[in-house]
Amino acid sequence: MTYINRNMEPVFQSLSGEYPAVLITGPRQTGKTTMLQKLAREEGRDRVYVSLDNIKDRALAQKDPEMFFQLYRPPVFIDEVQYAPELFTYIKIHIDTNHRPGDFWLTGSQLFKLMRGVQESLAGRIALLQLLPLSQNETEAPRKAPSPVLSGPFKPDLDYLMEKQKHRKPAGLSEIFSRIFTGGMPALASGQYSNRENFYQSYINTYLDRDIKDLSETINSLKFYTFLVAVAARTGQLVNYASIAEESDIDHTTAKNWLRILETLGIIFYLHPYSNNTLKRTIKTPKLYFYDSAVAVYLTKWSSVETLQNGAMDGAFLENFAVSEIVKSYYNAGLEPFVYYYRDRDNKEIDLVLERDGTLFPLEIKKTAAPESRLTRVFSSLDNVSLRRGTGAILCMAEKLSAFDTANLIVPIRLL
Repeated sequence: MTYINRNMEPVFQSLSGEYPAVLITGPRQTGKTTMLQKLAREEGRDRVYVSLDNIKDRALAQKDPEMFFQLYRPPVFIDEVQYAPELFTYIKIHIDTNHRPGDFWLTGSQLFKLMRGVQESLAGRIALLQLLPLSQNETEAPRKAPSPVLSGPFKPDLDYLMEKQKHRKPAGLSEIFSRIFTGGMPALASGQYSNRENFYQSYINTYLDRDIKDLSETINSLKFYTFLVAVAARTGQLVNYASIAEESDIDHTTAKNWLRILETLGIIFYLHPYSNNTLKRTIKTPKLYFYDSAVAVYLTKWSSVETLQNGAMDGAFLENFAVSEIVKSYYNAGLEPFVYYYRDRDNKEIDLVLERDGTLFPLEIKKTAAPESRLTRVFSSLDNVSLRRGTGAILCMAEKLSAFDTANLIVPIRLL
């Protein structure tokens, strides 16, 4: 099995040299444990490893955290720490007493924003990262160390993209949809498993089912699967709790709660609408996306790259892929992505609005290889906001980086 270098590695190493504790969260099977075990071997410290997936160790951590840390002394790598929030107080005490960088490496399969106990106990003492499924940048060069050019956060900047284009291979429509179909799980990309269908079936039935029941014991598995399919069918769309609830035979409140579970487990995320005091006519409903497009593809039962590429959801999945690639590029760099969409009551819509350094960058996502300049007209909707409007871009299937003019680029999706 080939180890795929992660863009986050240098970020993690830098933070571990500064903070007493570093926590990496993200969905299961995205390579958190594998990456940290590799970095631990390179580190040269005698770092002990313990996984709270192990019932015996989990029980000890929950019932007797003090004894747990007598057995597993820092520097320590604790996997799946969300199972024992009781440890956080003891980690805080150790940090306040010893002040040693890198004493605690932690992972969790629930996003840190939603994990009980972290913010309250370890605020200011812990660095937080989120590792998502593999990005295009990582799968294209699995054996190479992360490059600053390839691994940095996406920006619609001509010089940055021209440099990036020098290092990236051509990728046409079929190749991009193959990436959407296969997904970004390291176990598939590295060759550990070859059967995509079996992998995602196991992923849904084992990992999600187990974690979902851990968060809510009252969930009906069959109804939840129907709910998952209904959610996947709405990727890239405005969230409509009523229609999801009706299709899943559940009530409105349950649909909201179950979406919260998917967000907690790092399966879905939202783009919220961009608005400020000068934009009175924007709508307020978020749009829903999957971090790994292939999970949604599997749930909606597309059987091949060809049927997906030519099917009714091709545009939605291409949008999901492009948005998730941009979001990954920020998290992999240890940065929070400030990304939104724009839609007003006159139905003017911008697929993605990236906020960076006091500037808004409007981005449209299209399946075409030859976009028309009229697609950029909607970008003027941002002219009346308090922030400056920066370079816009059409993210599309063009073969090469190009431009309509100095303010609007044509960016191949392979360069995300």
